[in-house]
Amino acid sequence: MEVVSDDDRNAIWRRNALSTARAGIPEYWIVDPKFENITVLKLDNSRYIEHGVYAKGMSAASALVAGFEVSVDAVFAAAKMAGIKR
Repeated sequence: MEVVSDDDRNAIWRRNALSTARAGIPEYWIVDPKFENITVLKLDNSRYIEHGVYAKGMSAASALVAGFEVSVDAVFAAAKMAGIKR
């Protein structure tokens, strides 16, 4: 799981996802505070494909672990309570 910051917005999608795919990590979650969404990617051969983009009011679901879901609202509410800014 990675959290996107404005400083590395493009780096996450290019460099980090590529190196993570090369390492064979089967699932990769990207949390984007600016747009308040979570993107779940799953490894397909040697590249990631989008499993889903989950926004407010939705639950982000794992492609690999049946029944594992995380409320998008709860993720950003917890970040706000912890004082983490967008």
